[in-house]
Amino acid sequence: MTRQLKKDNLPTHIAIIMDGNGRWAKAKNRPRLFGHNAGMKTLKKIVRASSDAGIKILTVYAFSTENWKRSNEEVTGLMNIAVEYFHKEVGELHQNNVKINVIGNLNGLGEKVREASIKAMEITAGNTGLILNIAFNYGGRDDILQAVKEIVAKGIKPEDLTEQNISDHLYTKGQADPDLLIRTSGESRISNFMLWQLAYTEFMFTDIYWPDFEVDNYYEMIENYQKRNRRYGSAE
Repeated sequence: MTRQLKKDNLPTHIAIIMDGNGRWAKAKNRPRLFGHNAGMKTLKKIVRASSDAGIKILTVYAFSTENWKRSNEEVTGLMNIAVEYFHKEVGELHQNNVKINVIGNLNGLGEKVREASIKAMEITAGNTGLILNIAFNYGGRDDILQAVKEIVAKGIKPEDLTEQNISDHLYTKGQADPDLLIRTSGESRISNFMLWQLAYTEFMFTDIYWPDFEVDNYYEMIENYQKRNRRYGSAE
């Protein structure tokens, strides 16, 4: 039975690095894409659990700017899985008032993925429930770089530049920064994910591979977050 979360001190924004699909598949003597498909099923459960818990924003790292270095077979497979996810899940997500926001360089994607992403965002644009940020062809450095380019193009003077100016030109503009970052699979790094936005985020890591990550594991991490004292640089 899934545990029940206390509603006080819930994180507003949770970010997840969904790691370990390939290693999970390898451990089962299956191809890496088998793991990525299994990971898509986990994503569906975690999105639903986030919405049920009252989380306002969930950001998941689906495909990084560095993932292009993988084999052509795996990259093509990941693109097909993304298209499949949008086609299969957008109806239910829309029905559940979830707003999809694909963050990253969409211009660098193939036509099918780009069109599926844009259509999913258009269908759910008016929804007022959970905001689901799907980071696709996303890199933290690229996020900051494109923000700086927009600021320069607007002619904002260096002496007038503020941290808020930069935040207002990131892919996550208008959203609260993540309160909690979760990474599965035993790795303890952020891998070029939301470099600006994670400045004061609480980090949690687990050895569990993403396909095995259950709602109870997720809620346990949220409970641990609720016990933390976030000081933001103050002494107490």
